[in-house]
Amino acid sequence: MTSAGSFHCEVEKSGDDPRGNKVTTVKCHGRLISETAGELKEVVKALLPEGGRIVIDLGDVNYLDSSGLGALVGLKVSAIKQGLVILEFAKMTPRVLELMRISNLAQMLST
Repeated sequence: MTSAGSFHCEVEKSGDDPRGNKVTTVKCHGRLISETAGELKEVVKALLPEGGRIVIDLGDVNYLDSSGLGALVGLKVSAIKQGLVILEFAKMTPRVLELMRISNLAQMLST
């Protein structure tokens, strides 16, 4: 369990999905804010060249600010530009979903 002000993420590599894509899950914990967004960007950007499918699990993110949201958008754009990777977001809490909805980013980040 994380303290209220901390953030960390764990990388789990698993087998292939039904389409043959290598699946990597990045489980995020804590507050995804301006002071911590860089950690997530570093971890995920290092995985992009490997291709496959990257799932960012936001189920244990208890707070997300505009910098955290910007990090998610930036990672999605980087993945699209990379072309060989599918980046998905999973287990978004109602609070995170609402922030994405009011910022009109829910559809972009859910595809």
